[in-house]
Amino acid sequence: MKKLIEKTGQVLTGAATTATLFAGRAMATMNYDNPAQAGADAARGNGMPAELIGASGVFTRITNTILFAVGIISVVMLIYGGLRYIISGGDSKKVTDAKNTIMYAIIGLIIAILSYAIVNFVISAVGGSTSV
Repeated sequence: MKKLIEKTGQVLTGAATTATLFAGRAMATMNYDNPAQAGADAARGNGMPAELIGASGVFTRITNTILFAVGIISVVMLIYGGLRYIISGGDSKKVTDAKNTIMYAIIGLIIAILSYAIVNFVISAVGGSTSV
């Protein structure tokens, strides 16, 4: 009985593997110039963006939104550090903490600007031009 169960499992595994290979072959014969776009077309619902990568693509929108939020947070932290510096009252520890907040906010803003440029460069190199 144990051998019968093992053999049945092997036959079912072989049949599933064969079906998977044939399905993969059928998908590979589809005439798509861009396989990533083909996947996006298959998963896209009604009203969803048609492009995955490009000027109006999903990746461009998501990365630009995230980088915009990081930039806003950096500017808010820069203002907060400036206010901390103004109201420190000459206390050396508070002044040092405020200067560190300002320095890290500026570093965060620079990183946000550079990553915006890098992401848009990579997206334009991969999927076409971006006009942001």
